[in-house]
Amino acid sequence: MTPQHNDLHGNVPDSCPVALIIIDMINDLEFPEGADFVDSSVRVAERIRGLKNQARSLKIPVIYANDNFGRWRSDFTEVIDHVLYDNVKGQQLAEILKPEEDDYFVLKPKHSAFFATTLSTLLSYFKVKRLILTGISTDSCIVFTATDAYMRDYELYVPSDCTTARNEDYTQNSLTFLERTVRANLTPSTELDLKPLTE
Repeated sequence: MTPQHNDLHGNVPDSCPVALIIIDMINDLEFPEGADFVDSSVRVAERIRGLKNQARSLKIPVIYANDNFGRWRSDFTEVIDHVLYDNVKGQQLAEILKPEEDDYFVLKPKHSAFFATTLSTLLSYFKVKRLILTGISTDSCIVFTATDAYMRDYELYVPSDCTTARNEDYTQNSLTFLERTVRANLTPSTELDLKPLTE
């Protein structure tokens, strides 16, 4: 399919075998355990930003899969504005990873980025075979999204320095689970060369 309006098709060509998914990083962290996430999430956000820059330089689609905070009428712009300007714990995350105009996004009502979202349709359009999953929380939304992706036959990468949970044990146990059960490649972002994944 040849796009008639290039401005409607984001920052990538008509197809790309790999996509970068950023899960729940535009996050107010205003939940009971949110304070436990602040420090590690900021470190992870910095790593994801580096990976995102590499992805954009290679024309790899960047897709934000984000919680809608239970507000079905909200849109992603409202979510971003809330985290940036409402004096919330997660403000720094949005400052580090504020989406570009040509990034993609899906709002998700539950843990998996696939459940009741348009993600499958978007990935099919790009003919994606490989997913790079990043974000929070490793033991929840990352695990649920990864298992859904695995059942859809995607090859999975979960850079070990681009995800975090409430504590280090939860993070490491979840990464071990993902490596064992869905064969996720855990190469950290500082060592992951995305160029071969585009071929």
